[in-house]
Amino acid sequence: MKVRSMEHVADGKPVCSAKGCQADAEWVLAWNNPKVHTPERRKTWLACDEHREYLSKFLGVRGFLKDVMALRDWESRK
Repeated sequence: MKVRSMEHVADGKPVCSAKGCQADAEWVLAWNNPKVHTPERRKTWLACDEHREYLSKFLGVRGFLKDVMALRDWESRK
């Protein structure tokens, strides 16, 4: 499954990063690749309820997944 970056927005609303999915994003998956990124850097993917587990596993088996948080909670941290 291909993934889009967190910046993917449709009609002003964030959508799931899974390729082809246009569902509203509900989750933020924060990750980094320790071979490429500094430890504090966080890249993000968005996920709908349907794709959250799949995308989390994809990042997790690679040792990249750092945090999964509800989008509303992630946005309130700013």
